[in-house]
Amino acid sequence: MQPNTASRPDISPRHIIIGAGMAGLLAGIRLLERGETDFTIYEKGDAVGGTWRDNTYPGLTCDVPAHSYTYSFAPNPDWSAYFAPGPEIRAYFERIARAHGLHDHIRFGAEVARCEWTGQDWRVVDAKGHQDRADVVIAATGVLHHPKYPDIPGLADFSGACFHSARWDHTVPLDGKRIGVIGNGSTGVQIVSALASRAARLVQFQRTPQWIMPVPDIRYTDEDRRAFHDDPMRIEAVRSGPEAQARRARFTSAIIDAESTELAEIQGIVERNLEDSVTDPVLRAKLRPDYRAACKRMVFSPGYYTEVQRPSVFVVTGSIARIEADGVRLQDGIFHSLDILVLATGFHADRFVRPAQVLGEQGIDLDTVWRTDPTAYYAVAIPHFPNFFLINGPTGPVGNFSLIDIAEKQWDYIAQLVDLIRCGEAHAVAPTDAALAAYERRRREAARRTVFATGCDSWYLGATGEPQVWPWSYAHFAEAMAHPRLDDYALAGP
Repeated sequence: MQPNTASRPDISPRHIIIGAGMAGLLAGIRLLERGETDFTIYEKGDAVGGTWRDNTYPGLTCDVPAHSYTYSFAPNPDWSAYFAPGPEIRAYFERIARAHGLHDHIRFGAEVARCEWTGQDWRVVDAKGHQDRADVVIAATGVLHHPKYPDIPGLADFSGACFHSARWDHTVPLDGKRIGVIGNGSTGVQIVSALASRAARLVQFQRTPQWIMPVPDIRYTDEDRRAFHDDPMRIEAVRSGPEAQARRARFTSAIIDAESTELAEIQGIVERNLEDSVTDPVLRAKLRPDYRAACKRMVFSPGYYTEVQRPSVFVVTGSIARIEADGVRLQDGIFHSLDILVLATGFHADRFVRPAQVLGEQGIDLDTVWRTDPTAYYAVAIPHFPNFFLINGPTGPVGNFSLIDIAEKQWDYIAQLVDLIRCGEAHAVAPTDAALAAYERRRREAARRTVFATGCDSWYLGATGEPQVWPWSYAHFAEAMAHPRLDDYALAGP
């Protein structure tokens, strides 16, 4: 069954969008494009941009090619590099929001505290007590926006500057300082790469080494940018040309099949990168992971191995015993004196719309539904939570493809479900319990064959230890998002 919207009465449901990051802005723009203006975007921060507003650390760079990390309807010929730096990405989203007049629809400093389905609509209350209503709620809160702080004794005793990478304190001078970085995921690698030449001494406290995929440090010249301006097909070639399609197909095949030749090829690339780039055998051993490539989120870097070999940079693999006023003491007693301590320790990736309380039919609490692991039917909708849709929700392909491409396809899917309300076919739309259960059975079975299930600890894994991600191909994702299976949805009458 597909939506029948041939004859559509003049019904315009009110929307509330939670979050003014990449996905929330997309939702607002798509509504405006169809002439719908009755919506509000609730944003807990003071500006748009989401993770690109919150993360401002030195070295911040997108690990997706810049021309692929743009909305399909808003290409940007002015990127300065193949992998765009964070400030440019934030500026891009700010520019897009202004160009589409989205600020007229955004309530800044308004964190949503509660959403409750009344049987007729959603009642939404923000943290300041402001109340609102909506026929449709779009949770575009993202995945990585609740910083995770390490549980290390004495952390509060450190007398120098100490902050999470997503809460960078730009008033703190960095040049010539003794800097410690706890963590070595993508963020830690980028920070170390950026500060290695600036710090008098830089200590990276590494719990688990990472495989590093080498990438070229391509900077676009004025001539390149003029060419992108003059011929938009050059941008499209970067986004979806043969090379881009081949790269996506190779990576997708690698992660969904741990025994694939594509994964073996990637494994060979990262192993050669380590062997050929790091000359010191002791350091090389420290940096060599004991798990398969891509089991954790792949780290892309053009220069980490070069920077980490500077005489002033030290990779420490011993366990931290405690933080003291002047530095970090390891379990073996070795003490590292520091002026600055950076916590590149990641995020709570299972929060999504939480900590907002979300109550569905008969008062069912989303926290109860997600008490083990968050899940949603095709990462978009949840049984008993009518007209409540997620963009980049749980079990989606967050580690597989460009998040903007994912969000655009998910919005197209959601819009078709909302069309049922617009055309008067239904008042409330939610997937059935049976549909979610069947989806989860298929997904879990496929997830066990992915590289994410090959024996490493990562934020892709849920409380049960199973991967909580999309385990199929890009083509399957695109096909699933093209048309909702209405047989899997419960439709309450108008």
